[in-house]
Amino acid sequence: MDPEDVRPGGARPVMVRIPVEPVEAAVEADAVDALAEAGNVAVRGPRFGVASQGAQDGPRWRVVVAVTQGCPQQARDSLNSLLWFRAKDETQDREERRALLAAVARLESERVDELTVLGTRYRIVRAEEYAGIGADGIELPRPTDPEPATPDWDRGSREAEIDDGLVLDPDAPVTPSQAAERLTLRGMAYAGSPYPDDVLADSHRALDTHPDVLLLPATFLIVERTGTGWKPGSGLHATAQEARKTLDFSLTYWEPRMRGLIPMNPGAEIDARTLIADGAATADSELAAYARASDQLRAGRINQLEVHGTVYRIGRARRLLRWGPDGPEGPRPSDTNSHHPDRIHPSLDEDGNVSYEGDADDED
Repeated sequence: MDPEDVRPGGARPVMVRIPVEPVEAAVEADAVDALAEAGNVAVRGPRFGVASQGAQDGPRWRVVVAVTQGCPQQARDSLNSLLWFRAKDETQDREERRALLAAVARLESERVDELTVLGTRYRIVRAEEYAGIGADGIELPRPTDPEPATPDWDRGSREAEIDDGLVLDPDAPVTPSQAAERLTLRGMAYAGSPYPDDVLADSHRALDTHPDVLLLPATFLIVERTGTGWKPGSGLHATAQEARKTLDFSLTYWEPRMRGLIPMNPGAEIDARTLIADGAATADSELAAYARASDQLRAGRINQLEVHGTVYRIGRARRLLRWGPDGPEGPRPSDTNSHHPDRIHPSLDEDGNVSYEGDADDED
């Protein structure tokens, strides 16, 4: 079947390639082991981002805002910013700037899920976040997941960006484990009483309108064990090491403050490690337990530890994006928004001049 012949309700063929390079073969072996050990799936919910498609892209789309946002409006706001800064910093042409600002104006007042600007289509896209579950809980990072040669614990360093440069290509060949996962998840839809009727209806409708599945790169987050399972304890990160760095910061900085072990505003440089080093806390204090946990975390690629009865784990999250004849799925009618569209940047005219509210009053 030719991909061009795909119609609503029909699925694309999946092209499978066999990994031959040693590194790729090791990644594939890890994936096969993970499917055996953590083959069940726990769905967290939708994530949203922005993808673009130019005239030269064919059926492919490119992620321009990471598919990590919690609601469609957050993704729209990110697109607003992307276009506003492009108008401000990346063009000297008044006509181009006028077109960009017209798109920004729409995004400030409408819930726009797709628009074309200067020949490029932009779409708010929707993915489902899920995780593999086994007998021991949420899947941990795999041995072949990317790791830095030297762990970076500097809180001021810039994180790797999720979905950076990601091209969404429904016809790209995939490995056998990826093909198996895609085919298995094609029929995944919400079910059961926890979901409202409109959510269930939209989920099942998507099986027909967007029958294919693309797998996005894995992400990583902190999860905490509860009496009934695991709950998210952080946002998503591009690597397990970035999630560990966030956990280190939480253990030494935020948790001691939340528990009243450190005042909320003693200075940004004060944390459990500095207080122990300065002798301000004893080695058997509650604060020292957080410092020891931080030391343990920094000693190696630790993916789980326990402090004061709380078990923290670095979890491996996955995302699937549904795909139809016209490309990636957008927001569903039942998806909720945290806020309404609004102006989020100062006024910018077609000559590139920025004006801030109150400027006229300041001149008087």
